[in-house]
Amino acid sequence: MEDFDLADAPLINPGDMIELLVRFAFNSLFILIIIACLYYPKSRKREYFFTFAVISVSIFFLIYLLGSVKIKVGFALGLFAIFGIIRYRTESMTVREMTYLFVIISVSVINALAVSLSYGELALTNCIFLAVIYLGEKLPFANSVAEKYVLYDRIDLITPQNREALLQDLEERLGFPVIDVNVGAVDFLRDSAMLKVYYKEQSRTDNIVNKLFKIPKENS
Repeated sequence: MEDFDLADAPLINPGDMIELLVRFAFNSLFILIIIACLYYPKSRKREYFFTFAVISVSIFFLIYLLGSVKIKVGFALGLFAIFGIIRYRTESMTVREMTYLFVIISVSVINALAVSLSYGELALTNCIFLAVIYLGEKLPFANSVAEKYVLYDRIDLITPQNREALLQDLEERLGFPVIDVNVGAVDFLRDSAMLKVYYKEQSRTDNIVNKLFKIPKENS
């Protein structure tokens, strides 16, 4: 058995390093398109821009480097599930944010783990992701309905027989067409009711404001 000389072992393998950098750049390009061109223009949430980018880098290197030890598919799916159920305690994530998080993790795992595929096949796979997201964001029938919480003072209009008058009054006060309205808690002592108003999204910031801010409860 020949003696192994540590000095003969190369500290850097240029071929492996180039492959790592090229694949990382490839993944980063598509992730940047998803975040900067598809997600951010509508949401304008810089904190999620940072979060998605860092998660993509973390997932890519984790999967790519573990691939050198012949990672099992079950273990890869387990990692995928762990990162896929991340929830942030400071703020609840909307369905849209969770969907983009899932997509970013999926793309990063595919680009890191599918070493047997050519770059052409990977590019086609990534382009399919981009096309589906683009269609979901841009098609007319995919326009989302925004919601707004309103503390309403005319409880005489919340009855079913006065629904049309309620919708008309809300449209005049809010200044946009109301699609639907749900009546929540009713306070007869203060002549007020909590309404959940549904309307077609008017701007890119509508969804942000309505998801983050609600009228605080008054102290008894």
